[in-house]
Amino acid sequence: MSRNIRDVEKALDHTFASGHSACSGCGEALGARLVLRAAGKNVILTTATGCLEVFSANYPYSSWGVPWIHSLFENSAAVASGIEAALRVTGKLGKTKVIAQGGDGATADIGFGALSGMFDRGHDILYVCYDNEAYMNTGVQRSGLTPYDASTTTSPAGKEAWGNPRPKKDLPQIVVAHGVPYVATASVAYPHDLDRKVKKALSIHGPKYIQVHVPCPLGWRHDSALTIDIAELAVKTGLYPLVEFENGKLVAVRRIPKKVPVEEYLKPQGRFAHLFRSEEGRSQIEVIQVMADANIERYHLMARPETEVEPWSPTEA
Repeated sequence: MSRNIRDVEKALDHTFASGHSACSGCGEALGARLVLRAAGKNVILTTATGCLEVFSANYPYSSWGVPWIHSLFENSAAVASGIEAALRVTGKLGKTKVIAQGGDGATADIGFGALSGMFDRGHDILYVCYDNEAYMNTGVQRSGLTPYDASTTTSPAGKEAWGNPRPKKDLPQIVVAHGVPYVATASVAYPHDLDRKVKKALSIHGPKYIQVHVPCPLGWRHDSALTIDIAELAVKTGLYPLVEFENGKLVAVRRIPKKVPVEEYLKPQGRFAHLFRSEEGRSQIEVIQVMADANIERYHLMARPETEVEPWSPTEA
């Protein structure tokens, strides 16, 4: 057996092979690999149109080592619902799990109707949103999950605006309002946490939702070597809380041992560079700091100084 074949087989053990055409430092590629490694081989996947679909399945090649279907931009959840119904009728549901996937645009915006319907019907499906905070595949346009003041091609910073004028849509809370049994946020900076959440979600019957923060060096305009560092800073500033809900109740959060100022997260990213060019821009950084502090207070993210820090703690909320 040649070394190349052994390398391919080793990659397929993780169900997502290397050799795809993702950008260097792509957080979404890493996120997909981690999710599939946790899920195992007994899964069927649907993937909405977007970066993940494009770089992982350039015909006639594919990085997917499991059954995989490319849906339209807006209907990954609907296609997955049909697959789940077929497995249920044939008695194969449970032995085979169904995972629907989409980017933040396909999930929070154009595909939200299909997603809401999947939750409302109660399909036994895990939906994974790879949140890179813009429509990256089509040119870095603003999505509902683009953060406040981020400069994109459709929310450019300039004389008339500081970038995106709207706060990031709180999609996990919207999903919680659907009565979904399990909802969580995760980050590629914390792979063991993501692994645990995927396995936990797949052990629960009914619809599940995990939103994974996946930095995009191209759209965020940061050094490709900093992907994990930037993802970690998003958590440590409080801008991207890592939380879990079960049956509508907040059951666990990842504590922050020491709060990091949002400036440290924003500065390495070109999409926020305009905020550092003037005193008026720095006043916008203070607004973003208030948003992060509100998340910290809302989810009780700060670790207690008098106790040893545990990575995950039950919430008192």
